[in-house]
Amino acid sequence: MRLAAALASLSLLALASGGPPAPADGGRRPLPERMAHTGGGTQLITALAARTSSTTGTVTWWDRRHGRWTRAGSAPARFGANGLAEGRIRRQGTHTTPTGLYRLPFGFGTEAAPEGTQVPYRRVREDSWWCQDNASRSYNRWTEPRPADCRAAESEHLIAYRPQYAHALVVGFNYRAPVRGRGAGIFLHVNGRGATAGCVSVPREAMRRILAWAEPGRAPHIAIGTARGRTALTRY
Repeated sequence: MRLAAALASLSLLALASGGPPAPADGGRRPLPERMAHTGGGTQLITALAARTSSTTGTVTWWDRRHGRWTRAGSAPARFGANGLAEGRIRRQGTHTTPTGLYRLPFGFGTEAAPEGTQVPYRRVREDSWWCQDNASRSYNRWTEPRPADCRAAESEHLIAYRPQYAHALVVGFNYRAPVRGRGAGIFLHVNGRGATAGCVSVPREAMRRILAWAEPGRAPHIAIGTARGRTALTRY
């Protein structure tokens, strides 16, 4: 009788609160299912920071199969030295990582592509540069060699960053139709010594796993954002 009374009390309490107690994880759907858009493909990378001032967070890569998103892997991440900024209003040289949802045009590296890599992958050579000169016609583009109108002081000599660019994916921020002054050379790459200049970085093995996982035919995208607020991942 005492057990029955206790169960009845619990049932009444649940009804009064609008339903059964929530699961320990809050009963939330997987992050991609709570986002406004995931790019239309069946692969997604999320780069999540607690807030815009954060320089660390988590990168997770997801697969959509049979109508559901499932986590394929996860790793600690680093962001810009000055945190994150809304991609639409970000300014070049601010050392902030742009938030938003972006394509992943191609991969590259100072080392050979990991086994199983299917995305287009370029090997970095001595004359490989990423032009960041706002006055250049090659702004926010890989160039070989560096064109005359692209100043070396305003560009990245990719081979000079052997550890960080051992393996990388280009993030399509400001890439399709570049806006001068918004920013150039945003990548997902291997960790350096600390926070980035505006990219997202992960441990070397995680980067290798991501490259081997990504399938161009499944239109992988990357979504960069925060847990809440105007730059929340769920808004992209």
